[in-house]
Amino acid sequence: MLNKLYKCYLPLMLVLLLNAASGHAQELTQRKNRLTDSVTEVYQTYKENKNIMHGLYQALYKKSTPVASGMYNKNVRVGIWRFFDSKGRLIETYDYDNKELKFEGREDITSALRYFVDRDLDSTAKVTKPIKIGGRYYGYIPYLRLFTLPRDLSDINKNIFSAVVELLVSPYGRLADYKVHLVAPNFERVINMNTHLPDPADMVFTPATLNGEGISCRIMIKAYITDDGHLDFDNE
Repeated sequence: MLNKLYKCYLPLMLVLLLNAASGHAQELTQRKNRLTDSVTEVYQTYKENKNIMHGLYQALYKKSTPVASGMYNKNVRVGIWRFFDSKGRLIETYDYDNKELKFEGREDITSALRYFVDRDLDSTAKVTKPIKIGGRYYGYIPYLRLFTLPRDLSDINKNIFSAVVELLVSPYGRLADYKVHLVAPNFERVINMNTHLPDPADMVFTPATLNGEGISCRIMIKAYITDDGHLDFDNE
């Protein structure tokens, strides 16, 4: 009797197992998306659902130099991700599984970022700057791409304008203020941006510290206005 039942259920079990396996092996397709004039992201999604990223992700500077590389598992970043500057130099390594910063490279004078604190610092002060997961290049792209040139300035000569993105990071590591300064001869306008960003991760930093305690810090990012009215890094 048991042998008969086993023979009856075996084909059904095989069908169920095959269906389950096919559900976990959905076909992937490669997609591309331009983040800035200089950076294009290349990633994979399920063919039947382009909103779910899965597999290898890379962001490429001028289509050749990686500035970010890692893996997605159904829209979740997993494992070790590596972030580079526009010259291809490793500047940050982050372990998303353990939420641990593994490496943060030294920053030199060629960086597009500058940091300011509203405190008097003496030679004994021990100061650390804010850290953004994603590194000092890829990690700051969201603050550039969210800007769009106001309509009343759409006809300006972009070659004579410069732009500076200003981020205020609180002592608790939260984005407290977000502005864009547009500057030209005899002209300056400050545009206040919304601090409630589409990706909550872009509102979080490791805060600056002064002698081991959290401190507010302003990050200033040199940028330029692109032909389509957005911003890109001014560090070439």
